[in-house]
Amino acid sequence: MDAVASPTIAPATSAPPRLLSLDVFRGVTMLFMASEILHIPSVARRFPDSAVARILADQLDHRAWVGCVPWDLIQPAFMFMVGVSLPYSIASRQAKGQSFGRMFGHSAIRAFVLIALGIFLRSQGRPQTYFTFEDVLTQIGLGYVFLFLLAWTRPRIQLLAAAAILVGYWAAFALYPLPAPGFDTTTVGVRADWPHHVTGFAAHWDKNTNLAARVDQWFLNLFPRQQPFVYNGGGYLTLNFVPSLATMIFGLLAGGYLRGPGSGAQKVRTLVAWGVAGIVVGVLVHLAGLCPIVKRIWTPSWAVFSAGWVTLFLAAFYYLIDVRATGSRRWTYPFLVVGANSIAMYVLVHVATDYFTEALQIHFGRAPFEVFGAVFAPVLLGAATLAILWSMLWWMYRNRVFIRI
Repeated sequence: MDAVASPTIAPATSAPPRLLSLDVFRGVTMLFMASEILHIPSVARRFPDSAVARILADQLDHRAWVGCVPWDLIQPAFMFMVGVSLPYSIASRQAKGQSFGRMFGHSAIRAFVLIALGIFLRSQGRPQTYFTFEDVLTQIGLGYVFLFLLAWTRPRIQLLAAAAILVGYWAAFALYPLPAPGFDTTTVGVRADWPHHVTGFAAHWDKNTNLAARVDQWFLNLFPRQQPFVYNGGGYLTLNFVPSLATMIFGLLAGGYLRGPGSGAQKVRTLVAWGVAGIVVGVLVHLAGLCPIVKRIWTPSWAVFSAGWVTLFLAAFYYLIDVRATGSRRWTYPFLVVGANSIAMYVLVHVATDYFTEALQIHFGRAPFEVFGAVFAPVLLGAATLAILWSMLWWMYRNRVFIRI
């Protein structure tokens, strides 16, 4: 394909400036994800009579099935930002004289490394390699080459591709037969009194009795396992990468638009309109009973709904950081440090958290972390660990050490 013919990625004679707001947005999202090491939901549940504690426990943990809380938006934010950054990445490589073939090869290698890294991190503490493909890294990897190829097409083709993916995925679930009346859901890891079942037509997207759950019972058993795969306890699915590819395409459209002509204020207004439209469409499809909003299996309504929210976040960061000409940007620095090295932070959270938490207690004892009572010790230990991880990324940032795939 000829880059000159691409209306999405205009030929670049010099590397385009980094989108500072995107790096900050990525850093905020990564720190929000890393805040899981503070154990706030589990601590908050120790105070059932406190309204504030109940809100924290509810909002900082995933929905059991239908619905959305801020914590659910972390993964779609990451996937959306992959799409936003791609036009900038390709333009930068074009400015360095890289050919389409070389860039395509890099996209394939990047996809493989993301999948391998995701499996590696999920295998920590297990007796053998744990082949699973539902975490954010493997999901990005599974769809990345397709996203790269779509980046060379017109925005209209990209939008049609996203629509075709979501409609086709919806139809595949809708046509898959429901379990027989009286089916014992405990055989697929759902207790009989589980209160979150969806009924009626929406039952096609119920937990562990849907099309993609059946595909995993075949696909995941192709790999060596300690025991045969029957169900995922959280209901997460390998095939989530198909509708989440649409999420990345929506980001691709946003990134291409931001690189294009037009004033910053105009771009903010357009992003806001897109975001509101996504939320409205997702909610209407959900309320009509056509497809419930379920993050764990990335229903098409979720893909549109969550992309709407993430687009609004992008618009806010873009306005505050790249459009406004007044005001200090010093507040962005802590987030920029993380956003510029998000892969490093992701890996550190998964492999170093337990080490530092244990080391802190070895060298300082429990007393400093129980100053507000033993119940709050996990929060203070997590905060100290998070400070150490941030300091490591700060050193990398100051020394221009960036780990990118």
